[in-house]
Amino acid sequence: MFLIDQPFVSDFLIKTIKDHNYKIVATKEAQSLINDDSLNWVSEESAIAIFKKTPTTPLYTNSENSIAWINQNLPDTPLSKQIETFKNKVAFRKLVQDTFPSFFFKSVKLEDLQSMDLKEIKFPFVLKPSVGFFSLGVYIIHNIKDWLQAQQELKMDNLENSFPKEVINTSNFIIEEYIEGEEYAIDSYFDKNGEVVILNILHHKFSSAADTSDRVYSTSQKIIETHLHSISSFLQPIGDKLGLKNFPLHVEIRITPAGQIFPIEVNPLRFGGWCTTGDLSWHAYQINSYEYFTDAKKPNWVAIFQNKIPKKYSIVILNNNSGIKPDDINEFNYDLLENDFEKVMESRRLEIKKYPVFGFLFTETSFKNEKELEIILNSNLRKYIVRK
Repeated sequence: MFLIDQPFVSDFLIKTIKDHNYKIVATKEAQSLINDDSLNWVSEESAIAIFKKTPTTPLYTNSENSIAWINQNLPDTPLSKQIETFKNKVAFRKLVQDTFPSFFFKSVKLEDLQSMDLKEIKFPFVLKPSVGFFSLGVYIIHNIKDWLQAQQELKMDNLENSFPKEVINTSNFIIEEYIEGEEYAIDSYFDKNGEVVILNILHHKFSSAADTSDRVYSTSQKIIETHLHSISSFLQPIGDKLGLKNFPLHVEIRITPAGQIFPIEVNPLRFGGWCTTGDLSWHAYQINSYEYFTDAKKPNWVAIFQNKIPKKYSIVILNNNSGIKPDDINEFNYDLLENDFEKVMESRRLEIKKYPVFGFLFTETSFKNEKELEIILNSNLRKYIVRK
């Protein structure tokens, strides 16, 4: 069953729901996004009854906004409790504390950040909302200067206006130690037997040590083959602790130079936000992640990579880091941007005055052309912006 909500649902996900006649909950939010009476719509009352009768019914949400619906309509179910454990970063740290007993973290209220004593906290560390999304309100603090800047910005920020409190809540923050290493994002699910299934692994590149943005995520045969076994072994105990069954999730981790895996966060009931990583798996490997989860399919990676020319497949997130306010932008030159890439598999254009990004690119890159990904990673996008 699919629970669709704002702000965005991709054509590929809608087509998947339609082609397979999957059930979709007839919320007003879903119907405002999808105008198609031929879909297998089920009433909210019917959906609630289904989940109360069979709590492990496979459920996929495209947006964390839908968590509000689950909390309202299924408040005392295992599903609601599992979601809360993942969305609350402090609760999640406590869940895995026995696996990482030396890992430092601390919960802090927003009003206490301005007067907080840092004597017992070692640099560098990470500061972020205990309930958060899309790298909003995340800071890497290397020194006192970074700390003072974060304090100043948090006085002025009002991040919660854009998302429900179930998605981002800046009343409480978590401070945790910074882990050196490479960051990865994983689309996966736990099947009906509670076994983890990996659907994609993406390397999250950063432009610098201070960068916390979501600009480039890349997947490839080498990335998957290198990390498939270790990530599966890492995720399985998490699912066991919470009894996860028929449960999709998007996981972010760091892998140290020594190969140790540390969790950053787990995003429940979905893959990458804005239908990004789920759609990329199709572009890259012809894996329909939404179908694989709903129908309990497992990728045969050996067959997928057989006779396939190794390339890198990426999501480019066009966040507005230009310093130019949306109201001062006349247009964004997507054609010019797309010409800077070897192959654009999909260009998803969005209105910057309505959304927090200009859009997304899904690209295919030969390894000899990887420089194009480095360039866009470090770009402020002003090259493509036409001012008023």
